[in-house]
Amino acid sequence: MDGIQIDDVDRSILHQLQLNARQTDTEIAEKVDVTSTTVRNRLDKLEDGGVIRGYRPEINYEQAGYPLHVMFVCTVNPNKLDSMTEEILDVRGVVTTRDLLGGERNVHVEVVADTVGEIEEIRNELADLGLTINSSEIISETRVQPWDHFYPRPGPDARQDEIDDGSVTDQG
Repeated sequence: MDGIQIDDVDRSILHQLQLNARQTDTEIAEKVDVTSTTVRNRLDKLEDGGVIRGYRPEINYEQAGYPLHVMFVCTVNPNKLDSMTEEILDVRGVVTTRDLLGGERNVHVEVVADTVGEIEEIRNELADLGLTINSSEIISETRVQPWDHFYPRPGPDARQDEIDDGSVTDQG
């Protein structure tokens, strides 16, 4: 977050996005008690600054026809990890990679598939890339909740943002 200052208005907007990222700027503005222009300007700043990295649906893979959801715990040479991440994500069935600090068991690769045979193919492709697979775990459920640090605090000073951000508001 180099140089990006997050204030209470930003936190409130982030909290609203965590609750429902499909809300419009106007809907968020009503809940945060700022203008929709302020919301749009803040979202642009948070996106450009890398705080918001994307908007993705939360998918129930089993309901979507992929009943096998597996986490491979792997080891990769830390010096090669950055260059391998895209190759790992290119393997059909891989939905997420997580790089961990440390030497052993430093990559988690989440995959989905329809059959055990497909899981075995994915495992073999990952091994061919140079990953050492230490274990595999079947994921039965993943739950995510908004981080309470972004819970809105009382009385954010939105007026200051409307003055400082260079936006033009309709005075008529």
